[in-house]
Amino acid sequence: MDIDKIIAGCVQNDRKSQELLYREYFPTMMSMCMRYMGDRDKAAAIVNDGLLKVFLKIDQYGHKGSFEGWIRRIVFRSLSDAVRKDSNYLKFMVFDEYEVSNNESVLSKLYEEDILKLIDLIPAASGEVFILFAISGYSHKEIAKKKGISVGTSKWHLSEARKKLQELILKIDSNSNAG
Repeated sequence: MDIDKIIAGCVQNDRKSQELLYREYFPTMMSMCMRYMGDRDKAAAIVNDGLLKVFLKIDQYGHKGSFEGWIRRIVFRSLSDAVRKDSNYLKFMVFDEYEVSNNESVLSKLYEEDILKLIDLIPAASGEVFILFAISGYSHKEIAKKKGISVGTSKWHLSEARKKLQELILKIDSNSNAG
């Protein structure tokens, strides 16, 4: 597959090129969205919305960096917009599904701004990786390249950020219950 030829076709609004691009990237983008959404239909709607934005903005792609990374950021913004409408946005970024159900009372008191403020309290490198991954939509490979670290180190920082944020959130909850 010649991605440059497909991009050029999409810029010209060629339906066949758009279909090729859609078929190539839909599974990857769907996988990314399913990590954050429990519902396949909602995830598919988000991917479709994101890919529509890709088609509308494809003439703005500057051929710098990974084309898939460019698409991923656009689709992730669509995901962020959709999930942000739901108050559980960053809560699911910090806690996995099991942990959310076990800490529902804690999380119902938290707002996105509270979690963003807590990111400032964790080690800077882990906080940066968390923001790049969970909010900006970068892959670990892209983060590794951007930060000059290994993919494994990026994954470690994300895991550490999640652990530290969970500890801070649970500490806040235990303090509010004690008082």
